[in-house]
This record gives sequence, structure tokens and C-alpha cells, in this order.
Amino acid sequence: MKITHVASACNVIEHSGKKIITDPWIFEDEYYGSWTHYPPLNIDPQSFEDIDAVYLSHIHPDHFSPSNMSYFKKDVPVLIHSYDAKFLKNNIERLGFRAIEVPHGESYNISDDFKIYIYAADNCNPELCFKFHGCGKMEKKFGSTSIDTMALFQAGEHKILNVNDCPWDLSEKAVERVINTHGDITMLLVGYTGAGSYPQCWENYTDEEKINVYGSKKRNQFLQMGLKYINKVKPKYYMPFAGTYTLQGPLHHLNDLRCVPELEEALEYYCSNTAESKGILLNSNENFDLLEDNFSREYQSIDKQEKVRYIKEVLSKKSFLYHQDSVPSLEELQELIPKAFYNFERKRKELNYTSDTRVYLYLTDGKVLQISCSGNGYEVIDENSMKKDRFVSYRVDIRLLARILKGPRFAHWNNAEIGSHIMFNRKPDVYDRALHFCMNFFHG
Repeated sequence: MKITHVASACNVIEHSGKKIITDPWIFEDEYYGSWTHYPPLNIDPQSFEDIDAVYLSHIHPDHFSPSNMSYFKKDVPVLIHSYDAKFLKNNIERLGFRAIEVPHGESYNISDDFKIYIYAADNCNPELCFKFHGCGKMEKKFGSTSIDTMALFQAGEHKILNVNDCPWDLSEKAVERVINTHGDITMLLVGYTGAGSYPQCWENYTDEEKINVYGSKKRNQFLQMGLKYINKVKPKYYMPFAGTYTLQGPLHHLNDLRCVPELEEALEYYCSNTAESKGILLNSNENFDLLEDNFSREYQSIDKQEKVRYIKEVLSKKSFLYHQDSVPSLEELQELIPKAFYNFERKRKELNYTSDTRVYLYLTDGKVLQISCSGNGYEVIDENSMKKDRFVSYRVDIRLLARILKGPRFAHWNNAEIGSHIMFNRKPDVYDRALHFCMNFFHG
């Protein structure tokens, strides 16, 4: 059994001539062009022609995207969890692939002695409601948000557990079941950081606060989450991975404000806090043989100064997908707003969510869209008329906003947020999970 690292959450796991690839973000930039790989990838597309199966943990573009799926043959089975919501399945099949839904804890045979088991992050805890996707009354009632999944790959006595983006708080029971069912884990693939817009996109924080207060807290929380997985699973080996991306184009200056440790720093932290397991790292295209306990090549650390230079001189000059669009007028935006508001309001009513928080969305020509969260509709107002006693505001390039307003086929609010395209401000500085959820439906 051998694992070859490709990039971020993408690995190829191989046994007896059979190969399965996980979350293939291989070549293209994602999140409308803001996410890219560093170091730049040097991969031959033909190297994926012999893939026997694809495993997708969830729907986000750095795990599933049409552009990256184009490198696989259409007869390759695509394995996903059997979500109540079918939008991942539908998107896969729309591309011409066969989506195979694997129920929680059940297996799919890649070959007679090579299996994958898929587990949902299913630890429902009422105390966590409105904190995570997959743990809130909106998901339980409407089944509209896919939860993350983990996968166990088994070949004989060797077992690789890939927990990917699964939050520990929602995954503890699933991990317990994995251990009780499958026994000792040979290798754990564990996340060490998170994506999203926090804190780099929050306008109510200074850069110093983003780095030393909120960013430091975020960094420590994710490192601690990875440590919980390692201490619980007690694998023979573990490898920090996933969420490894660099912002480019007009957003390149936000990289330092994301407060994400380099892979080497994460490994050092885990090694200094664990004793029973051995940590490893792999460069792109390099592999580790679990049977032989050896590497194709020892890991080579990145040159931080070279990374800074590359971001400044190369990545900063990149453009985004929506930069090719014409700039919409205020009138064009106003024509798109009613349908988007209807979907927002429909979801708000379904949740029975009411708040006196004002939602502000910057438009153009000094105008702002004011949205009520208490059933009082919306109106376009002058920017200088905004009342900031209790509010959440969103600022996004109006070309991308126009795409979002047109509908998910063009752009989606959640992907724009994860891609760091949306700037936020709020008072009070409190996360409102229900409002956040409703904004994901603000589209045509």
C-alpha cells in the first residue's frame, strides 16, 4: 500500500495495481481564481489516466470542481457519502460521471483486498448548533448543507484514515466507530488549518489584531484540533495536509493575515506534543510505501523568502475569473436583487429566523442594499444613510456580485466567501450562524 501526495487534500492511494485519488484539486486555480498552489505544481495529466476511482469528501471547489474532473475518464466511479441533499451527486452526474453513494460506515471494493469506507462527521451536539455546517437545525430540518466526510482505506492490515476538513467536534463519534470497527490505523491524514475569510477579510479588525489576536486564536484552534485527532487515533504515522493554498491576484496581500502555519511548522508542533506516532510530510509527486516504511524522496522544505518573492512578482499579477466581465450598472444590479432576496427571505422564514440586525450590501454609485432580517423587505439607500448600531455589512467586487445574483451556475456566496472575495464588518462582533446560512441563498 502506497500513498502519493499531489497537492493540498489530493493524494493517490495505491494497492496491487489499483489507484484511488482523493479530492483532486490538481491544476486549475479555484474559487474564481483567488486560490492557487505553492509551490507551483508540475504534473503530467496523463499520469491520472490509470485512476480506478475518485473519492470526494465534499463539494467545495478545492475538493470537487468540474475543471479538475475533466482529467479523468468518464467511466471512473466517483465515490461520495450518501447525503440527504443530492446537489453533489447531481453535479457529478451532470459532468457525465457515475456517482456512487456509500452509506455511513459502509464500504466500496476497489478490488477484492482494497476497500474504502466512508464516514460522515455526524456527531450531533445541541451545544454546537449554529457553529458548524452539519450541526444546526437548518441542516437537520432541510438537509440543504452537505456535511464533511472522512474515509478509511484498507488493504490487508494497512489502513489509512483521511479526516480531511472534518471538524473534531462533529467527528469524535465517527472516529470512535472507526477505531472500534477497524482497529489500529497505519496512517492518519489530518488537517492542520482551515480556509474561509476569517480573520483576513474582517474590516472591523486592524492588521495587528488579525495577526496577534484573532489569527493567533484561529491558528491554535486548528493545530489543537489536529492534535486531538492524533491523540485519539494513535496511528503509526500521521501526515498534516489539506487547506494548503495561497491567495493570488488582488488578494495576495491577505496571505500573511490568514495566520496559517506552514506544513513544516505544523509537523514540528505535532512532533513536540506527541510521542506514540511518527509525523511525515511529502512533497508533490512523492510517495510513502507503508509496507516498506520508506519514502521515494525525503521531504524538502519550502524556501520562505522565495515564496514571498514569487507571490509578489508572479501571483500578484494574476486576474480573477470575473475580471473579464463588464462592470454592471446600478440598474442592472437592481434588476437581479428581487429574486435573490426572495430566496433569502424564503430560507429566513423556513428557519423562523428573526433579528433586528441590518444587513448592508455595497452596490455602486454610493448606494447600499439594506436587507431586513425581521420581514420588512429591502431597499436601496445612500451609503451615508447606513445605521451602524447593529449591522453586518458585505463588500464584494460588483462584477462578482452580479454573478452571485444571477445564481449558483455563475457564482455562489459561500465560494466567494471562502475565496476571500467578500469583506465583512459587523457590530456587535458576534457570529450569527443563521444569518450566515441565509446569505448562502442570496442568489437568483
